[in-house]
Amino acid sequence: MIAYKRSRFATRLPEGRLYTPSHFWLLEEEPGLWQVGFTKFATRMLGDIVEYEFTVKAGACLEPGQSIGWVEGFKAVSDLFSVMTGEFLEANPALAQDITLVDNDPYMRGWLYRVRGAPDKTALDIHGYIAVLDATIDKMMASRHSEG
Repeated sequence: MIAYKRSRFATRLPEGRLYTPSHFWLLEEEPGLWQVGFTKFATRMLGDIVEYEFTVKAGACLEPGQSIGWVEGFKAVSDLFSVMTGEFLEANPALAQDITLVDNDPYMRGWLYRVRGAPDKTALDIHGYIAVLDATIDKMMASRHSEG
């Protein structure tokens, strides 16, 4: 785990995963089999997750950027987009019983879906993702200061 803090946002980022500029993490469970989930930054921007739906079914072919569902948090409703090329295998069955896992355990039990395939070419290692977080938070801070 790498501790990260910038401004008022702090988290611990698991190593050994890929991350996307759109704030998803990707964990290769076995060669070609990936779990995908929200980063802590994504869950903070959405607020507590209250509802979600996948609009793709098991066996569907995915391409990066393809709409695959939606998620509703207290702060926002957002489309879910694929960050993988490959076959959609399943949504996380545990979320049907406890949606709070996405917020409370985003890097382990709160994963969103599984895919057999390959990550989008924009996926980053942990250090690349830290640079994305730095830039994103700096931009948010600059826009707050220019509003005031």
